[in-house]
Amino acid sequence: MSESPIRCGGIVLCGGKSSRMGMPKAMLPFGPEILLQRVVRLLAESVAPVVVVAAADQVLPDLPDDVLIARDHDEFRGPLAGIAGGLVALGQCVDAAFATGCDVPFLSPAFVRRLIDRLGDADVAVPRALGFHHPLAAVYRTSVRPHVEALLAADRLRAAFLFERVRTRELKADELLDVDPGLRSLANLNDPADYRAALTEAGFAAPGESLYGGGVA
Repeated sequence: MSESPIRCGGIVLCGGKSSRMGMPKAMLPFGPEILLQRVVRLLAESVAPVVVVAAADQVLPDLPDDVLIARDHDEFRGPLAGIAGGLVALGQCVDAAFATGCDVPFLSPAFVRRLIDRLGDADVAVPRALGFHHPLAAVYRTSVRPHVEALLAADRLRAAFLFERVRTRELKADELLDVDPGLRSLANLNDPADYRAALTEAGFAAPGESLYGGGVA
């Protein structure tokens, strides 16, 4: 008998400082959308529901009515804190969640589905590519939440501590290249140069000069 399909939701973290970018990444224009809107849309092609984890007073763009919003009450403690908040918001309606940042404009729904398919009986499925783990391109069972909360309470904020603590399935690049040949799902935007390059790759014009006060050129 085959296993029942896993119920998988999505978590999008967008409450970071964005200090290198110079403005909130979640609000960056990206073609006809705002960047957070784009990532939520792409993720929702593979999972439901999706929860956006934002800073306490963060302004967000318009999002679909079925997107959940969680506010981060303990800000700037890294991905584990955001993942914990997302798992709380999702509650018991899913078995696992794919977690991502809001700054991955080329997130591939097929990439998301591959991670979910490869979770198996593990607690976490995480890519290990380009020399390191990618905790914001990974699937987490809801059952890891107590472990995440224990690590946060101990101020052990690195995702690697969780991977050591629970059953973790690592996916190498060659397990992902057929669904995402350039591994563009792992390409996050850190600074204006990354942003300009992503716009060019997507075929979109750069926004007006007012975006950064002095322009983006």
